Amino acid sequence: MDQFRKLGLAAAAALLLCTSAQADPYLWLEEVNSDRALDWVRQWNSLTTSRLDALPGIQQTTAAIREVVDSRERIPFVEKQGKHVYNFWKDAEHPRGILRRTTLESYKTSAPQWEVVLDVDRLARDEKENWVWHGMECLKPKAERCLFSLTRGGGDAHVVREFDTRSLDFVADGFYLPEAKSDVNWVTRDRLLVATDFGPGSLTSSGYPRIVKEWKRGTPLQSAKLVFEGEPADISASGYSDHYPGFNREFILRYTSFFTNELYVRHGGKLVKLDKPNSATAFTFKDQLLIRLRGDWKVGGSQYAQGSLLSIDYSSFMAGKRNFSVLYEPDATRSLQSVTTTRSAVLLNEMVNVRSQVHELRMQKGKWERRTVSTPAYASVSISSLDYLDSDKYFLVLNDFLTPTSLHLGEVGNDKRQQLKSQPAFFDTAGLKVEQHFANAKDGMKIPYFVVMRKDIKYDGNNPTLLYGYGGFEISMKPSYNAAVGRAWLEKGGVYVLSNIRGGGEFGPRWHEAALKEKRQVSYDDFISVAEDLIARKLTSPQHLGIMGGSLGGMLVSVAALQRPELFNAVVSQVPLGDMKRYHRMLAGASWIDEYGDPDRPDEWEYISRYSPYHLLDKNRSYPPVFFTSSTRDDRVHPAHARKMVARMKEQGHQVLYWENMDGGHGGAVNGEQQARLYGMVYSFLWDRLK
Repeated sequence: MDQFRKLGLAAAAALLLCTSAQADPYLWLEEVNSDRALDWVRQWNSLTTSRLDALPGIQQTTAAIREVVDSRERIPFVEKQGKHVYNFWKDAEHPRGILRRTTLESYKTSAPQWEVVLDVDRLARDEKENWVWHGMECLKPKAERCLFSLTRGGGDAHVVREFDTRSLDFVADGFYLPEAKSDVNWVTRDRLLVATDFGPGSLTSSGYPRIVKEWKRGTPLQSAKLVFEGEPADISASGYSDHYPGFNREFILRYTSFFTNELYVRHGGKLVKLDKPNSATAFTFKDQLLIRLRGDWKVGGSQYAQGSLLSIDYSSFMAGKRNFSVLYEPDATRSLQSVTTTRSAVLLNEMVNVRSQVHELRMQKGKWERRTVSTPAYASVSISSLDYLDSDKYFLVLNDFLTPTSLHLGEVGNDKRQQLKSQPAFFDTAGLKVEQHFANAKDGMKIPYFVVMRKDIKYDGNNPTLLYGYGGFEISMKPSYNAAVGRAWLEKGGVYVLSNIRGGGEFGPRWHEAALKEKRQVSYDDFISVAEDLIARKLTSPQHLGIMGGSLGGMLVSVAALQRPELFNAVVSQVPLGDMKRYHRMLAGASWIDEYGDPDRPDEWEYISRYSPYHLLDKNRSYPPVFFTSSTRDDRVHPAHARKMVARMKEQGHQVLYWENMDGGHGGAVNGEQQARLYGMVYSFLWDRLK
């Protein structure tokens, strides 16, 4: 450090960059849009597409997927805002999409009468911008004014513009925020709580806002009133308002790390911190405060288990009482996946051995009453309220590996529901079956996984098999109807496997924490155990076994292939992490330190280095061919992770392919043509290697 002080800040930075470049010859690939980096990307795109376009059947596979993603028979999922239900729709005619609306009664019919609210393709042409729809936030209950978010090319950073849903036009001199990773919410028609990029020093090291301000209509953003300021080392801060009639409250949510937060309520012009564990999440339901625990909590003379959901009268809690009601408590096979509220009920969606079950709870005479909602035994279920302020109806989405998705309208208090829409059968399931098995992990834990295969399958080790995994951030991998997998893989006779490894959320926080930081190898070992179990059952063999994952899952499959290359014959790593020495210095990477660890700490780099794909690569080992995909516009996981993996593998003489979409964000594609192109290449590559 003394030599840096003598050199001065600028010279020191140059010396550090030079030193880093010497240690990492591919550091220049982190310059996302430099001419040199983009020329490199174009060369790889050309090489990869020329090789894959020569594979038999790739045009047919791509066309089959395009037919699905642009199909007009897809379910137009909606959200209710004011008097209308809104849907964002993409097809071949509208590749960027249209926001449209209708009434609920019209939506229930087979041919709803849609009214176009915003045509993003037309807007992009008129404004000469590469607009991609990013969502909307409407002022409840009438939703006459909304905040529309639009991104350039599909990244997380977005522009916010106020829109009038009566005149169907943007509001002249209305609320407007330039491109940033903003979080903005209505308080009243003329008042917002805004967290955005307010200038130098206003963002966290993860690139998210750390300052929340109150912004009044007709005033410049620069004059907005400061409400809260977090620390640069935080993940983010935001503000929102509780719109339940008679229970209007304003909250500030500060994420101090990815899995810890503080919640404040604005009271009498001051912020009052809610006394809860920092690892727990809290939210209100009218006069109740609900707290969801990520760890055990001993309070008020009682012990509450990790993964539980608690409830208490909000005013009593703020007065110091801690007499909670337990709305949900997990066990070894059960975990809470989501909580949804309607006008008078709390709906719990739990998983029992990775299968969905729904319960509803209502406060009756001061006590919570519980009722189990009847749902198909093996269906994956997701729930969203129709209008949580004014209705007890809710949307219920059902599907599984072999059953097309259907949308139903249910109501609290009974099991009667109306099927609103159903997706057509995009692939033939007549000869297919689904089984759930459990692999024995290294430490004896049973790791569940699902297998989708032909009923007449031969256990001779010759079946082309694709194993998919994720294993992080407490995200659960659930059975679902995937038409692209069906058309491009299952119909050809392939076997599809979905793993439920530790690090995910299939069995709640404990399942996730089993693979955190220094225990990350547990997730990789689980995944490898599933692969070994498939081979032991003679369902497949290394020659016919491929693996695929995205984001954290992209790193998962990279590590599995590098640690156990003899098990696999093809790898698809999508928008992956790769360089774990520098991940926290790229884009949103610093926000994930709680998941992976801090590579700047020698004690933590010691274990991170053992699974950092970029550092595991060995020129003296033989690896299966890897197809990496990424996106130039991904502002969450830096495309340099994939770029540098490709460059080093090429340098070492390994088989590697790379395709980087020049648009797309973290999803990798922004329209049907791009999606079909991407997955046409992916499944053609896999089939060619594994058949």
